[in-house]
Amino acid sequence: GVHIAIDPGHIGGDYAKLEERWFQIGDNPPIQEGDMTLLTARIIKNQLIKLGAKVYLIRGSNTPVNPKRPDDYLEEATAKALALGKDDEKTISYYQNKFFYRTGEIRERARRVNLAFNPDLVLCLHYNAEAWGDPLKPELSDKNHYHVLLHGALTSNEIAHDDERYEMLIKILQRSHEEEKALGMYMAQSFAAITKLPAYEYTDANNRAIKADEVPGLWMRNLLANRIYQCPVIFLEPYVMNSREVHDRIQMGDYKGTRPVNGEQKLSIYREYAEAVVAALRQYYLDYRIIYQP
Repeated sequence: GVHIAIDPGHIGGDYAKLEERWFQIGDNPPIQEGDMTLLTARIIKNQLIKLGAKVYLIRGSNTPVNPKRPDDYLEEATAKALALGKDDEKTISYYQNKFFYRTGEIRERARRVNLAFNPDLVLCLHYNAEAWGDPLKPELSDKNHYHVLLHGALTSNEIAHDDERYEMLIKILQRSHEEEKALGMYMAQSFAAITKLPAYEYTDANNRAIKADEVPGLWMRNLLANRIYQCPVIFLEPYVMNSREVHDRIQMGDYKGTRPVNGEQKLSIYREYAEAVVAALRQYYLDYRIIYQP
C-alpha cells in the first residue's frame, strides 16, 4: 500500500550528450546514465509491485518530461550570459541547454509528482562518476564508491533566494526530514552490505555537503530534486560509471542470475543496485509501518 515514485535521473537516449551524461571507450557501446537509471528503475518497480507497493515512474522513456526545448530558453539564457559579462553564442547555448535539461526538466517532474501522484516517497536514481575528461577519450578510474543524499545543508546565499527559501519552508512544515533520515540510514547500510563498496567522503567544501550522523555514506545536500518534491526524497549515487570495474559491468548488460566479475559471482550491476534499494525499503517498512490491510 505504500506509494513510491521513482525518478530515473537524467534523460539519456538522444539527449545524453547534451546533458553531458555520455562517454565512450573505443568501439564499446557508449555509457549513458539516463539509459542506465531507467533500466534500473524498471527492475526496482517490478520488485516493489510484487511486495504490494504502488509504483510510478516519473519518466518511462528516454524522452524529456519537460515540454519545452533549449530554444525556448533563449531569453533566459541571454539574460544569464549578459549578467556574467559573456554575451557570446557559446555561453548562451550552454545556458539554454542547462535550463532545459536541468532546471526545467526537474521542475516539470516535480510538478507531476506533487500534483498528480502525491507519493509517500520519491527515489531519485543516479550513477556517480569521477571526472572523465574528453567523452571520446575518457579517463578511467580505480575509484568506486556509493553515497546517499538527503535534503539539507542550505547556505546563507541559497536561503537568500526567494524560491529556495520558500521550498525549504515547505520541507520544514511538511516534517519530512525525520522519515528521510531513517530511510536514508537503511539505504546507506543496504548499499554497503550488498555492493561491498566503500562509502564516498565529501572533501571539497564547495560541494556544500554535511555528513548525516555516524552512518557511512549518508550526507545532506541542497539539490533541486530533493528540495522540490513535496515528500520524503532519497537521492542515490552508487557506483562510479568510469571506474574500470563498473565500465566492464555495464558492458555486460543486464542478465539473470550471476556471472563472474573479477573472480566473484555477481548480479548484473542493475539488479545489484535494485537489490540494495528493495532490501532497504522492505526492511524499513517492516520495522516502521503497520502492515497494509486493503
